[in-house]
Order: sequence, then C-alpha cells, then structure tokens
Amino acid sequence: MKVPDKNIKFPLENYDKLCFLKNLIKNPNIVVGDYTYYDDFENVNNFEKNVKYHFEFIGDKLVIGKFCMIASDVKFIMNGANHLTKSISSYPFAIFGEQFLFYKKKLIVI
Repeated sequence: MKVPDKNIKFPLENYDKLCFLKNLIKNPNIVVGDYTYYDDFENVNNFEKNVKYHFEFIGDKLVIGKFCMIASDVKFIMNGANHLTKSISSYPFAIFGEQFLFYKKKLIVI
C-alpha cells in the first residue's frame, strides 16, 4: 500500500468530505500535525467554524497533533468562552475596552 502524500488536501480519490486538515487551515493560531484528518458530512471548510470563542486578542492557540481523527461537528471551546467567576458579575466588562462606572445602589435588578 502506498503512503498518501501528507501535503494533499483530499487523500481519498473522488471523496471531498474527508481531508488532511493541516492543508485546509488558514488561521495561524490553529496548528495541525501531518496526517490528521477531518471528516465532515457537509463540507470540510466548516472546520474553523467549529473552533468556538477563538478571539485573536486573547492569543491562544489550538494545537492538534499528528495522526488524529476529527469527526464532523466536533466543537473546540477556546479560552474566550471563560468568564470571571470570582467577581460580583460574570459579565466580561474588560473585553469591551471601556471603563465601566458602577454606582452603589440598594436594589439589584437582573
């Protein structure tokens, strides 16, 4: 059996629902090893849409090793999904780049 070329997008002839993922990724903060494949029932270009909360300003990376298999609709939840849990509110005030002023009130309305 011939070893497939790790630099081709579609290793199975006449089948475009399975790809070697590293040859598809455009986001520099997603790194994928050789021969890792992704299978998508609709379109392999959906992969990056399944990497959720991956905001550039946070600077985190998704690194997937060699010889991994990723099924259709698998979701990766990145650090941008985290909210403060040790403060009075879990609202992510800091990511909006503005200073919020809080006034002392006796009534809390949610």
